[in-house]
Order: sequence, then structure tokens, then C-alpha cells
Amino acid sequence: MANTEPNEISRRDFLVKGATAAAGLAALAAAMSPLRHLSEDDLPSVEEFLQKHYKEMSPAEKAEALERVREQVKKRYGVDAKVTAPAPLDGVEFVYGLNISRCIGCRKCVHACVAENNQSRSPEIQYIRVLEMEKGNIDVESANHHYDATKVPRPDKWYMPVQCHQCANPPCVKVCPVKATWQEPDGITVIDYDWCIGCRYCEAACPYWARRFNFTKPGLPANEINPNMSYLSNRPRQKGVMEKCTFCLHRTREGRLPACLEVCPTGSRKFGNVLDPNSEVHYILKNKRVFVLKADVGTLPRFFYYFDERGSRYAEPITPGHKEGA
Repeated sequence: MANTEPNEISRRDFLVKGATAAAGLAALAAAMSPLRHLSEDDLPSVEEFLQKHYKEMSPAEKAEALERVREQVKKRYGVDAKVTAPAPLDGVEFVYGLNISRCIGCRKCVHACVAENNQSRSPEIQYIRVLEMEKGNIDVESANHHYDATKVPRPDKWYMPVQCHQCANPPCVKVCPVKATWQEPDGITVIDYDWCIGCRYCEAACPYWARRFNFTKPGLPANEINPNMSYLSNRPRQKGVMEKCTFCLHRTREGRLPACLEVCPTGSRKFGNVLDPNSEVHYILKNKRVFVLKADVGTLPRFFYYFDERGSRYAEPITPGHKEGA
């Protein structure tokens, strides 16, 4: 039997290892083959392609990922972005309340959301749908969210905005085959856009029509970019991934309010920490006539609707001389 030095390799070992390496290269080539149709700007770097799931990253790896996002935004849009990754706050569970007694269907919330969250303009992706329904009708399935009115509210209509309900029992999370979406401790369901494979199972599972899919490369003009970005919320997305409302976590986790709430002209929208007994949302849940959409499906939404007995545009006018409670 021939002797070989420790640093030498036999012909048989060379063939075996060579075949294994070739198989590995072939597998890598097959995995990369879907990317051959992408333009140079859309091709991921080696670091991006091998990037871990967000929840598995170390602090140093997260810092590297944030820097890559900054570099991409600078390269594609010429914008110097501030990219953060704010963590959930201790002792906080965010909920959203919407007073449908006051909503006038102006849809300012829709467009403020688009601007804040760097959503595609062409085609325009909207996280919020404002449903217009006939008075006396509560069939949300047949409601119209494409209404074209020169003046709102129309006297024979009422309006119900719908967006991600940040469910405590989210069906979208359960069906994701790669765990690209999950629920954070503060109640916000997020998506790792770099981990999403675009299967759209989550979109099919959501009973609130809250998820959006990028069928084409998002059209986002450089002069409309919001440079204040977060990794799990409003950084620019790519073709072939899902996206959704995140309660503007890049704002709310830093003590600010969602963009849709700030622009509402009627004060219909309320937001806050339900675990704080002194918060407005805690008071509303305890004292107002509250309901959730599609309660029978068991999703336990953190987005609720309520009525005001007074100050409602649907209330009957009080006649002169009438005393409240009479």
C-alpha cells in the first residue's frame, strides 16, 4: 500500500471531494438561477444572500444589515437615509381605536400612510382601505373602497377604514412557511422583507385584506422618499415580497403617533398603550361602545371600532328645548 504525506491527497479522495464540491456548486447555481432575470441594481450581494433571519442576528450583524440598507438607498435614490431598528418597549401593548361616528371618508389617512411608509407610487400600494357603505348596511364584503366623490361625507353613506388589525392570534403568522412574519411583544406583526419568499399564504390567510404584494418593482420617486426608516417597517421593499401596516413602529416605538392619526381632521383615530390605565385607548375600551371586525374568526384584533352617542354625524339633531336624558 502506497504511503502518502499528510499534506497529500489520493486520487480517490480528490475525485470524491471534487464531486462533492461540484454538486455543491451545482446546487448553489440552481438556487441562484431565479436571480438571473434581475437587473444589476436588484441583484443581492453575497452578504445579503447569506444574511440570517432578523431574529437570529447578533447586534453586530444587525448593524451591518442597517448599513447595507443605507448604502442601497443612497445608491438607488441618492438619499442619505437614517435607518434604525427600534426594539419593542417594555410594558407596552399598542392598540388602535377608530371612532366611526366621526370618520368622514376623506382618505387623508390613506395618503399620509403611503408617504410615511415609502410605499410604491406606481402602482400605488395602500395599506389602509376606507370602505364606503350605505346607511343601514354593514356588509363589508360588498363595500366600496374605490368611491369617487367630489365631496365627503356623502349624506347617505357611512365609512369604515380597515388596515392591519395586529391580531393577538394572527393567522398570517401561522401560515408563513419560512417564518418571515411574526408578532412582536408590543403586539405589532412585522415582516423580514429579506426573508419573505413571496408565496402570499399570509395574504390569503388574513381576513382583513391587510397584506400587499409587490407584483412589480415598486415605483418610488427619489424626491418622495421618507429618509427616516426602520428595518422592520418603512425601508424600501423589493419586487416579490409582502408588506403591511406596522403601526408606524419607527415612530410609535420612539414615542410618536402613527402618521394616519396625525393627519385625521376629525379626531376619529386613537392610539396608545392599552396596558397603561391612564391612556386614552384604555379609557375608550372600558367606557365606549366598542366592537371588532369579524370577531367570529377568533383573531383577537388590536384594532377596534367604537361609537360616540354625542358628537356623531349620524346622531339625530337635538330639538330646541329638549333636555338630554328626558
